[in-house]
Amino acid sequence: MGFDLLLRDARLPDGMAADIGVKGGLIAAIGPGLPTEGAEIEDCFGRLVSPGFVETHIHLDKTCTIDRCPCETQRFPHGAMQRVSDIKHTFTVEDVTSRARRTLEKCISHGTTLMRTHAEVDPKVGLRGFEGVKALVEAYKWAIDIEICVMPQEGMLNNPGTEALMVAALRNGARVIGAAPTYDADPSAQLRRIFELAREFDVDIDMHVDSGASAQHLDTRLVCELTEKYGWGGRVACGHLTKLSVMPLPDLDEMAKRMADAGVALTVLPSTDLYLGGRERDHRVERSLADANRLHRQGVLCSISSNNILNAFTPLGDGQLIRQANLYANVIQHAMPGDLRDTWQFFTTNSAKLMRRRDYGIAVGNPADLAVIDAADPVAAIREIAPVLAGFKRGRRSFTRAPVVLHRPK
Repeated sequence: MGFDLLLRDARLPDGMAADIGVKGGLIAAIGPGLPTEGAEIEDCFGRLVSPGFVETHIHLDKTCTIDRCPCETQRFPHGAMQRVSDIKHTFTVEDVTSRARRTLEKCISHGTTLMRTHAEVDPKVGLRGFEGVKALVEAYKWAIDIEICVMPQEGMLNNPGTEALMVAALRNGARVIGAAPTYDADPSAQLRRIFELAREFDVDIDMHVDSGASAQHLDTRLVCELTEKYGWGGRVACGHLTKLSVMPLPDLDEMAKRMADAGVALTVLPSTDLYLGGRERDHRVERSLADANRLHRQGVLCSISSNNILNAFTPLGDGQLIRQANLYANVIQHAMPGDLRDTWQFFTTNSAKLMRRRDYGIAVGNPADLAVIDAADPVAAIREIAPVLAGFKRGRRSFTRAPVVLHRPK
């Protein structure tokens, strides 16, 4: 059998040493000593080869706006939503596309091959954010698969016209519906309506819930109830959930079991939740990150993502998911090999499951969506924030990054 592409001397995430042969965009063979004749050769020299990374929760529509927003003048409340809201009227479709392209290309260059991006709609911005991001779906399919989650960031029931815009987006290509119940006058009513719409359009749900420093009330409990009511297990994800970080362990474990039983996933967003969390305190500031490793061990499907990049919610970032994993591991204090191997799944295999992609991973017959990392294994890659040296989408090279070279004196 001749291959179009051969990744030679690769190290797979499970530690297996093998060549990977690609034919017609699919993985055709995995094993030692595969024939090289006629194939494009990528010599991995024992480096880690992973399935392409998966970004399950990002906001391309409002990325790269930090320099447009008014300066941050107070610690609490942070006012990030208002600072973004105040500039929405300046967004055009072309502007959104241009800014989103900048961040999207960074994500691609760091190994991401699959993405779910949120796009907010409301009477201020209309469908311009959604349309600006949608323009990139086809343009960048050579490097990444993108699905759009339409959401009501500034409320839905108390923001007339928003639901109609969400429906328009769902009819025009949005494949997921989001929620932000905190910003509605009746959070539970928004959640109930979101589930009704999800059922009507047969779409998955990916929501922003339970950010805060007190766990006395959790909207996620109602999310679990509605997930079971509508039979939507495995189709619902909750982003942020920082309230889990302040729960006593017995209560946290009870919540983990509830989420696992209902089929509700968790997405932790380290940069945003660290930047915005704990602002009501002037000392002994809380970390504001849910312990995804602990929930993972109890059966909750967990992922790590970037959320916002270069805007008022998160003024920092570069689309590098390995860096997010390193940041998370430092903060949550899970840095031993077993934990880091689990954490690697939070932006690879687990994230693909969250997006219900059944053909993901390094297996014969799957699309050849691959990343070559300058590390021997996932543990070293996260510990050292190893650079991604090459990416392939359906067997076609999408980017190359040269390994560092030290020029020693002669």
